Amino acid sequence: MRSDFIRIYKTVHTWTGIVAGMALFIAFYAGALTIFKEPLSRWVAPPSAASTASAAMALDEVPILIQRTLAAHPEAARDFRVNLQPAEHLPPLNWQVRPQGADDHDTSGVRHYVATLAADGSAQVEEVHPSRLAEFIDTLHRVVGLPVDSDPNRWIMGVIASLYAVALVSGVIVLLPSLVKDFFALRVGRNVKRMWLDAHNVVGIISLPFHVVMALTSVVFAFHDQIYDLQDKFLHGGALTAAFRVGGAGPAPGAAPRDPAALLPPAELLARVRALSPGFEPTSLQYLNVTEPRAGLRVWGHDPAAHSPRFIGGFVGVDPYSGKIVNTDFMPGRQDAANATVSSFFALHFGTYGGTPVQWMYFLLGLAGAWLFYGGNLLWVETRRIKASRGAAPAPDGARPVQRRDVRLMAAATVGVCLGCVCGISLTIAAGKWLPGQLADPNTWHPIIYYAAFFAAIAWAFLRGAARAAVHLLWLAAACTLAIPATSLLGWLVPGLGLWAHASALGVDLTALAGALGFIWLARATARRVQDGPADSVWSAPAPARQE
Repeated sequence: MRSDFIRIYKTVHTWTGIVAGMALFIAFYAGALTIFKEPLSRWVAPPSAASTASAAMALDEVPILIQRTLAAHPEAARDFRVNLQPAEHLPPLNWQVRPQGADDHDTSGVRHYVATLAADGSAQVEEVHPSRLAEFIDTLHRVVGLPVDSDPNRWIMGVIASLYAVALVSGVIVLLPSLVKDFFALRVGRNVKRMWLDAHNVVGIISLPFHVVMALTSVVFAFHDQIYDLQDKFLHGGALTAAFRVGGAGPAPGAAPRDPAALLPPAELLARVRALSPGFEPTSLQYLNVTEPRAGLRVWGHDPAAHSPRFIGGFVGVDPYSGKIVNTDFMPGRQDAANATVSSFFALHFGTYGGTPVQWMYFLLGLAGAWLFYGGNLLWVETRRIKASRGAAPAPDGARPVQRRDVRLMAAATVGVCLGCVCGISLTIAAGKWLPGQLADPNTWHPIIYYAAFFAAIAWAFLRGAARAAVHLLWLAAACTLAIPATSLLGWLVPGLGLWAHASALGVDLTALAGALGFIWLARATARRVQDGPADSVWSAPAPARQE
């Protein structure tokens, strides 16, 4: 390929990466953590929620709980869920009430209710306030660091994802001439820029399929309403929503309301689902409009041998009164080609296939992706430094060269945004166990804590300069991340503090400990670079010489 074309594609790759890089760092770093939303939700669930969830009941007791709950709270009949695998954060029966006109993706105003059987056999219902920590981190991931998952914010995410796709294509074209020769070249030495560039290229090429999937699926998610409208019009003839109407096409004229006492027992419903697909592992029963003529039931679950169309799995539609299977369009392993194709976008993005090994692979690829965007901006800064120094006259009296203003600002912004995101997420996770005993509604404080740390880090980076701030913020990231396992350890050692620790969420603490050690190593390496690096580098800020 002609060298002038290569230069054009290199420019496109650089500037699309610069424009989208910091937002994508937030999306990838937060997205890596959301791969393990369930363990994170267990980690932050307080003991009161754990005791409620641990009151698991036999399946033959569920119909009694349903009848008595609906008798006392008929509004729950619209949509309630029975969890088949209770855990610290999953009560046996629960439902939600959304504010009027709220966005489907915005869960900030949702009210949560749980029901259990009391000692006298009555339904004991209470409003609970489960932690929305995992949902908040997921929101950061979905809308690239913006506070609310709304249509306009998703469109912004879609634009950034489109720039991301352009950066991927142009980056591959730039590397093509030297791909074979330099693919596995990692030249470690005094030329730090060369080493970072080699690492950037190797990680980028190895994880290219993952990044292509993320870019394409993110665009689909950003504009999914418009895509579904087109799909409904041209492929389904206006009947797409019928796939979600698991209770059938509609009630007969004059049909009478239905009696929840006539619902089939859950054990029988599950037996019919397992007969349809023995590999399907049900996790919950979602009852819809059970007192209306068009009642429905979604049996949610996973199939280890198939991909799931949603993060929480897939579902099969069942008539809860007759047990008839009415819909398998969203059931793992039972979808037709068209629905399986659409579902594959979700599965590839969420990693809902292949079980735990794939989840860990996505987690590591997500962290590697975040590093790519951080490192890409650092490479841009170093490249500008080298170009500016070529042909420049030596500074008088050995004075340190003055960097261009745009280079200094980009370096500070990169350090502040990326490390501010890390500090903010770690700090708000650690706070998840401290807030419940101090505040009536801890969930309102997770965004406050995150954005306070995030913007404070940005301000510090501009105030102190990229080099010094990078060291300070890496140490702060290590401290905030170390606070996660330290909080759990205090819960074990000093129960009187009101903290807690769940053995089932130990993986969160161990992962955070490994992350903290990694940030400590980075802080020490960055400090050496700041002290000993080239004097004309943005990343160099040697201490002033002592006066004799």
